[in-house]
Amino acid sequence: MYFKQFVADDLGCASYLIGDTDAAECVVIDPKWNITDYLELATRKDMRIAYVIETHNHADHVSGHGKLAQLGAQVVVYTDAGVEYPHKTLADGESIKVGSVLFTALHTPGHRPEHMSISVTDTTRANEPWLVLTGDSLFVGDVGRPDLAVEPKEGAADLFHSLHDKILTLPDGTEIYPAHVSGSLCGKSMSPKPNSTIGFERHYNEPLQQGTLEGFVEQVTADLPPQPAQFERIVAKNCGPFITDDMVTVPLSADEVDTMRRGGALILDTRSPLEFGVGHIPGALNVDLNGGQFATRASWLIPENTPVILVLQSEEDLPVALENLAMAGQDGIMGHLAGGMVAWASNGYLTETIRQTTVAELRSRIDAGDRSFQIIDVREDSEWREGHVPGAIHIPFHQLLSRLDDVPSNKPIVTICGGGTRSSIAASILQAHGFEPVNVTDGMSNWKPLTVPLNESSVA
Repeated sequence: MYFKQFVADDLGCASYLIGDTDAAECVVIDPKWNITDYLELATRKDMRIAYVIETHNHADHVSGHGKLAQLGAQVVVYTDAGVEYPHKTLADGESIKVGSVLFTALHTPGHRPEHMSISVTDTTRANEPWLVLTGDSLFVGDVGRPDLAVEPKEGAADLFHSLHDKILTLPDGTEIYPAHVSGSLCGKSMSPKPNSTIGFERHYNEPLQQGTLEGFVEQVTADLPPQPAQFERIVAKNCGPFITDDMVTVPLSADEVDTMRRGGALILDTRSPLEFGVGHIPGALNVDLNGGQFATRASWLIPENTPVILVLQSEEDLPVALENLAMAGQDGIMGHLAGGMVAWASNGYLTETIRQTTVAELRSRIDAGDRSFQIIDVREDSEWREGHVPGAIHIPFHQLLSRLDDVPSNKPIVTICGGGTRSSIAASILQAHGFEPVNVTDGMSNWKPLTVPLNESSVA
């Protein structure tokens, strides 16, 4: 048996290629949008990709199953997946075999009703599973969120039974490989570690320590992270006819970008907060390509059917930005500013700046009694409850566009997050709507080390 895990860091998505090199065939499970890695590996190992297995209809990323099907692979889904494309179905307990490797479906609803996990057995070594691909049912250190397809408590109850009646009946030594690691919104507190075992998770996975259905449901439905942006549209793409074409974009001159932005195009500046702060196109929104969860964060800012123009630090960033945005379901990227901000400025166009500050500077102003500004904390609810600056207003950055009326307009605004990336997003939104923002570059990660008193209030 041959096994390989792939992790798409930006969205925290994990996918797999498993096969039998003697039989010269393999299977891809939960593929990412860019299938190049699978094709190159299968070619190197002289294996044909016979099947693509989807553990469920993904809500956070667009699958590459259509591209693989176009090349001859058969897509396999659970019986009740409700997809429109050509496929093979597996019911609970049914299997497909590739050479000596047996793939068996375990219906594990909870994250979504059609969710299945896949136990994998190398029949040349044993008759029991070596590993289980748990999809979004069981993660390393966490379990799947239950609110992306059904009422949360209903989903959580289904997930409890799936875990205890199916997954946890496997031997303790069975390895688990999930469809996501930390960085994904499909769970609350999953580990960055890419795999674990049934036995370890049984003893140390916090939700699994809840021995009763009621306790499990209460814990799993509390403090859920924000739902992936436009997740229903992503599910529809994954259920609909095969999508096989990559986005095609063009380089745009400064004159073309200016015309398009005046016509309503959104300028998405993917440079770092510091580079953005030094100078950017008026009205541009800043989401750092290298700041983590780039595509997810950008998707919260991009309205439906709005053309998008990218501003890049380097032309080399374009393939990465396009791949991540396509995977997050964004298909309105029209092009990028050729030559970047140098070209914009050299053509005589004006730029805007956003002042950057540090926690140390902010502390000095607060200690001196300066109350001339308002702090907006743009972190998530759980982070806010762990401690925040006294007097701050809490508005998660992805809610800011709908809550601009909650932002005082009579004084400068200081935006703060954990490390300066989300706060730069927020500052760019505020500036685009007429506010005077200042971004805290190091954020709350440097607040406690400076021993600045925190408001430990549990009220967000």
